[in-house]
Amino acid sequence: MPFANERLAANKEQLAQRATRTGLRQTRFTFDPGEVMQRLRARILGQDDALAAIEDMLQVVRADIGPEQRPLGVCLLMGPTGVGKTETVRVLAEAIHGSADALCRIDMNTLSQEHYASALTGAPPGYVGSKEGHTLFDADKIRGSFSKPGIVLFDELEKASTEVIRTLLNVLDAGLLTLPAGNRTIDFRNSLIFLTSNLGAAELARYQGRFRRGWRRLLRPSAAQQSAILEQALSRRFDPEFINRIDHVLHFQPLPAAEADALLEIELSRLRSRLQKQSAAIQLTLDARRWLCRNYDPRYGARDLSRRVRQHLAPAVAQALLAHADVDHFLVRFGDQRLEVLPDPAYVK
Repeated sequence: MPFANERLAANKEQLAQRATRTGLRQTRFTFDPGEVMQRLRARILGQDDALAAIEDMLQVVRADIGPEQRPLGVCLLMGPTGVGKTETVRVLAEAIHGSADALCRIDMNTLSQEHYASALTGAPPGYVGSKEGHTLFDADKIRGSFSKPGIVLFDELEKASTEVIRTLLNVLDAGLLTLPAGNRTIDFRNSLIFLTSNLGAAELARYQGRFRRGWRRLLRPSAAQQSAILEQALSRRFDPEFINRIDHVLHFQPLPAAEADALLEIELSRLRSRLQKQSAAIQLTLDARRWLCRNYDPRYGARDLSRRVRQHLAPAVAQALLAHADVDHFLVRFGDQRLEVLPDPAYVK
């Protein structure tokens, strides 16, 4: 793509000239790492260390001082289900591009067989579809733009076949993927690449469980011991040459019961946003919130609270909306072993 390369070079030169004239340091990227992190910290709970590492990476990208012949950053997010790994990448895409879907997402659990490698790289020469160069990759979302990085997510990495994993080696190292037909190259060098994995989560949960009974409750497993369990699981599944191409391995922690109410509030904010389209609003009593947070299970994390909102709160709210078309404010309370949604007395004229 000579024309695109020429435009990139011209834009860089213009930025350099503008910085010289104004005396200000400018880079081609326009996103604000502070604003991005503000959104992330509001939506992703209990992962301070992981978010701090992501902030460091965004600062390097924003300053435009990273290596030029590889992706802008490669992060592996490890941890149990429901702790915010995939959500972190979606919030990042929303903060930078304005939409949580503005990323190239590859669900690796759909690529569990060796022959699925062609779904990423395209069919080899001589096979049906080789000339068309079909691939799961969305080149536009991967490429991003001159002022904004592309975002790529390989979700549930450990579930892909070994052959599929090997196709990523050059992507993570040189930032280029040439399709087998030789007629197309996908460029990842302006991309932030994220990989997620549940590897080691079961072993870590069993290890942590040993400290919940008897005299061991007085002890607390160190972060280094917990990290070692995840590192061992990672080494068993992937070759050193693959692991060596990852810039950051970030460990997401299980979300304790103390975070249940904060997680519920995030789910409620999403429901309230949808209710605004129906010109309606809800307010929950303390008993209703406690009932939704009851017996919170850290094994399932935020998805546990999301499921409760879908199963119990959303249907009750829907019934109230249909039964009271002239009401726009509702009170959610707990009574008779279930949630009740009634017109809010504070707004009844």
